[in-house]
Amino acid sequence: MRFGARLGVDVGSVRIGVARSDPSGMLATPVETVRRGAGDLDRIAVLADEHAAIEVIVGLPTSLSGREGQAAALARSFAADLAVRLAPVPVRLFDERLTTVAAQQGLRASGVKAKKQRSVVDQAAAVVLLQDALDAERATDRPPGRPVDPPTGADDGAAR
Repeated sequence: MRFGARLGVDVGSVRIGVARSDPSGMLATPVETVRRGAGDLDRIAVLADEHAAIEVIVGLPTSLSGREGQAAALARSFAADLAVRLAPVPVRLFDERLTTVAAQQGLRASGVKAKKQRSVVDQAAAVVLLQDALDAERATDRPPGRPVDPPTGADDGAAR
């Protein structure tokens, strides 16, 4: 298992749940919920820096059959933008099937009412996602998921 804290990011259309691991990569804990939109990449970059993250794991929501829909396209696009913003810190996509369901069940089991879940379910989903990724790395001794390569354009960016 590699040493260093990781961030887990559960991307939604309105909110982004963020979790972090301890440096030994054993345990994921909630960090915060970031509002989706202007400044969200910057906030995650600040969190990655604050926690000295060696990588960021972004959840890739797929259906049970493995198909990717609109939510997966949103996560892929966000991960690509995040990879550009965080370089050279690596960003990886990790299958997050059922993480929100597992997070809601865990919150319900711990007595959190449905109305109050809204504010923390994104963080809880990020915890489930990151813990699954950490467990997968421990089991395989390989980094979890797939790396996201920042887009490389043929131009030098002068036209922007």
